[in-house]
Amino acid sequence: MLIAIEEHWMPPSVTGALKCLPRPDESLAFNDMGDHQQRLEDLDERRIAAMDAQGVDISILALTPPGTQPLAPDQARLLSSAANDTVVAAISKHPTRFRALSTLPMSSPAHVVDELVRAKGLGHVGAMVYGRSGDRFLDDPAYDEFFAAAAELSQPVFIHPQIPSEATRDASYRGLGDLTDLALATFGWGWHLDAALAALRLVLRGTFDRYPELQIVLGHWGEMLLFWLDRADGLSRIAGLQRPVSDYLRSNFHITASGMLNPALLHHVLSVTSVDRVMFSTDYPFQHPTQHEIDSFLGHFGSAEDRQKFSFTNAATLYGLDLGGLHDPGVHPATTPSTPYRKE
Repeated sequence: MLIAIEEHWMPPSVTGALKCLPRPDESLAFNDMGDHQQRLEDLDERRIAAMDAQGVDISILALTPPGTQPLAPDQARLLSSAANDTVVAAISKHPTRFRALSTLPMSSPAHVVDELVRAKGLGHVGAMVYGRSGDRFLDDPAYDEFFAAAAELSQPVFIHPQIPSEATRDASYRGLGDLTDLALATFGWGWHLDAALAALRLVLRGTFDRYPELQIVLGHWGEMLLFWLDRADGLSRIAGLQRPVSDYLRSNFHITASGMLNPALLHHVLSVTSVDRVMFSTDYPFQHPTQHEIDSFLGHFGSAEDRQKFSFTNAATLYGLDLGGLHDPGVHPATTPSTPYRKE
């Protein structure tokens, strides 16, 4: 079995709202390349055909960056809720093939928990967020209740890359030509450094000391962070943490491949964290590994048990998937009532 956990989609309503902003996110240009936009909008047979061609049994769907986070609070609330309803309808149509991560109105911090709770009640198995909403970092105290709720409700939080802020781009990602500037600020470097920084700031803020049950997911083999832990561990004492940064990475973070099927990256990650914390994903539709490439990569695991953990067991455990039920053609998506979340 093969579960892919970072498989993107995007409704036309969100795309339209993002493009109407005074300064639209330039990374939206990647959605317009080739047939990406059509693939992002499809939650039906075309996507399932692509899954079948790769040997993917279940896709866990999530909005592509930047989600609704750049939008004004009221618009973000409306479109996040609508997106969550839309993807649940797709799951209802294809209950053995799809699950979803919720979209949250992060630009309206006071309403994030309400939507997280509502989305879980609809059957969403986690959430996907980005490291910044405007000038507000993900570790801002305004989001503390969100992380408390995510921990209490067992909703893993996937921190996905987004383009760096304009100020950061002006300082570090300009002057090489428009196309090179954009590539450097996105898939070539900036996306991943931005996500790693968001995760590291959560650690340094003491988030996991307050909420030890909170689980975070990072794509792209850990967004560079796992390759710099010897130095990052030196921050722990200065920040007053209870443990080294690397300990939090091993106990509160899960790592996915994002279609980067490079055995050297796998071997390094397994030298830093446990095989129980690595998972498969393709980063659909932006990466296109073939079934042969996927099967060849899976051959680099040392045992059938470890291969199964990466392929499906770890994802099923983290996201609470009933694999037996998902194999039943007559099953309908889980709609477990959300655990009441009470504000302290």
